[in-house]
Amino acid sequence: MAVGLPPGPRRRTPGLRREEVAQLCGVSPTWYTWIEQGRPVSASADALARIAVALQLSRAERAYLFELAAQRDPAEPDPAAQDAPAALLKSVELIDAPAYVLDRQWNALRWNAQASALFAGWLDGAQDRNLLNFTFTAPGAQSLIVDWETRARRLVAEFRADSIRHLNDAPTRALIDSLSAASDAFARFWASQDVGEREGGAREFNHPTRGRLVFDQITFKPAHREDLKLVILVGADAAGLPSR
Repeated sequence: MAVGLPPGPRRRTPGLRREEVAQLCGVSPTWYTWIEQGRPVSASADALARIAVALQLSRAERAYLFELAAQRDPAEPDPAAQDAPAALLKSVELIDAPAYVLDRQWNALRWNAQASALFAGWLDGAQDRNLLNFTFTAPGAQSLIVDWETRARRLVAEFRADSIRHLNDAPTRALIDSLSAASDAFARFWASQDVGEREGGAREFNHPTRGRLVFDQITFKPAHREDLKLVILVGADAAGLPSR
């Protein structure tokens, strides 16, 4: 079997029995049954990780499991590890399209000249490098981003899903609180409880000097550092957004 159990007689119904899940997780069937029944038992982060692997949970399902148990997923990057891989940051300069790297709170860690030329008010010299702060508080953001309300609402839903495992970390909580106080739109979107995976697809901008620009956005997560994101916007007019 794909999960690692020895083959046996043909089953009448698909899926694993409780006893088999318990065996895969290295716990007693009784203890696992109590977990399924929602009894107040103590489950360590390692035990939850084994359950997530045994049940082949998706990333979102795994995050939800740890959130319900109020445990930190041991597969999560160490929040104390602040340094992004040097190779990742250096690669941004090699990309011939607007590109930038975001950290856990969606602060831009590195960006190239094309991104700086595109995002006036965010990556062109502004002091605040946070994508959410730019979207909701920068004076020119609503005119730059086409269909701003739809994109802003989607951005908040993506951030909620992305940050669900560290909502109580001090930097994340401080960002949410400050944005809720500074922007009625952010407070309204955050209160809606919407969640969504960060998606690619078309992104349109009304650039102050180049007019309407259309890109296809691609987001990558580096191996072993899923708290970071490399975002690339493909399709820019090279003459309009010059490189160094």
